[in-house]
Amino acid sequence: MSEPLILQARSLTAEAFAAFGDVVEMAGHAAVPMNQGGAERFHDLAQVDVRDQAGEVGISLARAQPENAPVTLRLVERHPLGSQIFMPLGTHPFLVVVAPAGDVPGRDALRAFVSNGRQGVNYHKGVWHHPMIALGAESDFLIVDRRGPGNNCDEAEIAGGDVVVQL
Repeated sequence: MSEPLILQARSLTAEAFAAFGDVVEMAGHAAVPMNQGGAERFHDLAQVDVRDQAGEVGISLARAQPENAPVTLRLVERHPLGSQIFMPLGTHPFLVVVAPAGDVPGRDALRAFVSNGRQGVNYHKGVWHHPMIALGAESDFLIVDRRGPGNNCDEAEIAGGDVVVQL
């Protein structure tokens, strides 16, 4: 087996993440007053795409146990029938690892980002990503994704060997 590839994680920004999905956050978006001015709504922050093969929107909660850096990656997954949003319910940072949609990615195609803990991500349909990686503390997430018929999860080992992500 080859030597592990060292991947440096960078800050999660909408521009850097655009090829893989949407960054879901209030920062940089205009608020619309609601509830007679008692609240603000940050509207339409991500495109939820779940309609393939009669899919519907599903809302779930998940709890992820923290990983210690550096993090070794060995597999990726994708959801070919729908997008998938992970929105943190706390303020703990988490690691986001992605690769473009298409064939199983080689390790050179992977990109790593660190959420500031107030940012969520919406993986576009078919984008390869590593399962959730909480950093520093147990973390809860709201998940918005597809439910319904059809196979909507493909998993694959990362081609070319292990990848180690440094923060």
